[in-house]
Amino acid sequence: MLAHASLSPWRCFGASAVHCAAVLNLAFPSDPRWLESALAHLDDVLLDHAHCERKAAGAALNMLFRYPDHAFLQLPVSALARDELEHYEVVLRELAARDVAFTRQRPSPYGGKLHALIRAKEPERLLDLLLVSALIEARSCERFQLLAEAIPDERLAALYRGLLASEARHHGIYLELADELCPRERVRERLRELAEAESAILTEPCRFVRLHTGPWDPEASQRKPEDGRPRSDRSVKDTVQ
Repeated sequence: MLAHASLSPWRCFGASAVHCAAVLNLAFPSDPRWLESALAHLDDVLLDHAHCERKAAGAALNMLFRYPDHAFLQLPVSALARDELEHYEVVLRELAARDVAFTRQRPSPYGGKLHALIRAKEPERLLDLLLVSALIEARSCERFQLLAEAIPDERLAALYRGLLASEARHHGIYLELADELCPRERVRERLRELAEAESAILTEPCRFVRLHTGPWDPEASQRKPEDGRPRSDRSVKDTVQ
């Protein structure tokens, strides 16, 4: 079950993984196997991180253009988009320092599966968009902390420590905007549903390693689930109706 904590999300750093996940409104903490595989594929994770920051900036700008009549969104989301572009530049510089080329990369299925859960009618569509964005920021924050605590390269570890507060703050901004759009009880109920689905997506093995993937399994795509249904149909659609 999703736990609700009274602490501000950016005060969870240094806490246990379970407590940090609760503060960030995540249903479950990341599988420890993800960190093990991420440390073995840091360049892949860092390249994906750059793509994620770029996409996050684009998603924020798209929200501004799609909802110009929602005045309460404009300033906070505009500032958030600038933050994401600054983070993008930070990660690009780190890639260059590590002699890793910024290129196209096969993305994680995580974002696509989460966005597939967004409802079509308004205001439910905007509510879901805000909550999905909040959960992505929360999961990024949790995984940045895991990386910051485990990466032996001090410069790269410092990069991730430096991004923690911003990610947690972005998570909080999206939740505050959701509360302005809809009654708090309705927001929290939908947040619980989406958080359960978000965690379910990350239980699915993946044959490559990204910032938002489940446990690494090079043969994952070659196996058929026991019931013959695709993993995405089983784990996500069975969680959120």
